Amino acid sequence: MKVAVVCEWLDAWRGGAETSTLQYLHHLRAKGVEVHVFTRSRPAAAPDLHVHVVNGAAMTRTRRSMTFAYRVEHMLQRESFDVVHAVSPCRGADVYQPRGGLVAESIERNLVLLRGKPLQTLKRYANRFNFRQRHQLALERKMMMDPSGPQIVAISSYVARQLKHHYGIPDDRIHLIYNGVDADVGTVDLRARNRDLIRREFGLDADDYLVILVAHNFRLKGVHRWLEAAALLRGRRNLKLRSLVIGKGESRKWHQLAARLGVQNMVTFVGPTDRVQAFYHAADVLVHPTYYDPCSRVVLEAMVSGLPVVATRWDGASEIIIEGENGFVVQDPGDVALLADRVEALHDPNTRRRMGEAARTITPQVSMARNADAMIRLFESLLKVERVPA
Repeated sequence: MKVAVVCEWLDAWRGGAETSTLQYLHHLRAKGVEVHVFTRSRPAAAPDLHVHVVNGAAMTRTRRSMTFAYRVEHMLQRESFDVVHAVSPCRGADVYQPRGGLVAESIERNLVLLRGKPLQTLKRYANRFNFRQRHQLALERKMMMDPSGPQIVAISSYVARQLKHHYGIPDDRIHLIYNGVDADVGTVDLRARNRDLIRREFGLDADDYLVILVAHNFRLKGVHRWLEAAALLRGRRNLKLRSLVIGKGESRKWHQLAARLGVQNMVTFVGPTDRVQAFYHAADVLVHPTYYDPCSRVVLEAMVSGLPVVATRWDGASEIIIEGENGFVVQDPGDVALLADRVEALHDPNTRRRMGEAARTITPQVSMARNADAMIRLFESLLKVERVPA
């Protein structure tokens, strides 16, 4: 089978959607699929992966994305593929998988970050003049509303509901294939070494209660809510709480917010890293108080690494969480008191151990190999339909 995968960016540092796509490509190749990827990135060379680097040269970021989509569309017409799988919006795709979620839902969830109807109304009005957003939304709408458009893969039930809510997509065009992650194959010794290394690197004691948060878009992923919750936990029951916030959203304003809340000595902003798995091994709990995530890799990775998690219902990955068994789901990211209470409940080592062991059992359910198998079955079903004699 010869498959074209369209993904504007494949740089892992950009976020979970790009990392997921890279792992997915690896599994497709391992299963014997001939993979051609069309991207603006220049990924590391990989055997049997045909990379077509498409220059999106233009004056603005939006124009570069538009140029990329236009050029890919014409390149696809010049070569024959069994299936065109678009991760980034692209006309002519057979399958569209919005790994980063829907533009329409992202706009709505970002509005929730603003306090009060007047500010939200003002933002809605300002969005009309956001050329990039308008272009993305128009392209998404065109792909969704075209009756002869692509089959759509939802990476969680949350995304499937968004497809119906925003665009009225019928059930027969939606295919629920959960996001996947690779298993944590770290040995007991490796996990112990990572725990000791990270804790020594950041001046943490062995018995410090370490809560981590991993994100790039700090505001959308609720970093401010976690800082507020940490302030509530300060001094409670001698928790010895410490927290590491990992990701590229760090800036002076976040340090200033931590100082205003009095948690500057409890919270360390680590910045981006390629050692996220080592931080999972070092931590006791992961918090992810996000306002929007189609299906967070961070939550899934933490769980398969054996960490109990505290997430929100606005994350598709929360559908994997069984309340009180392998983690907790907070309904409202702004419910800082409940977020603090859930983190405090996990301070008990026995509770943490029990829930962490339960979290690891989801590994087969969310494996990227399983994800790739499901995608290949979808591709094969489309080919059978197309080859039925008239």
